[in-house]
Amino acid sequence: MATQFQRTSTSDRYFAALAVAERRALHSFFDQHIVEEKRLGYFALDEGDYNALPAHLAARVVHTIHGAMSDEF
Repeated sequence: MATQFQRTSTSDRYFAALAVAERRALHSFFDQHIVEEKRLGYFALDEGDYNALPAHLAARVVHTIHGAMSDEF
């Protein structure tokens, strides 16, 4: 699930996407990526939505938060 942030400064959009990705990572097996898009700015992307991340998205990843859930108990 991608989350978009518009009508704010570039740094505000980045930090908003970062906050979303960090919250999601706590409850996910999948990595959460911050992706830069020219028109939309930054958005959070769950790697689990895409299986292998497509090359056109992977090239625009600026930060990754690793999934924090573990099935090893």
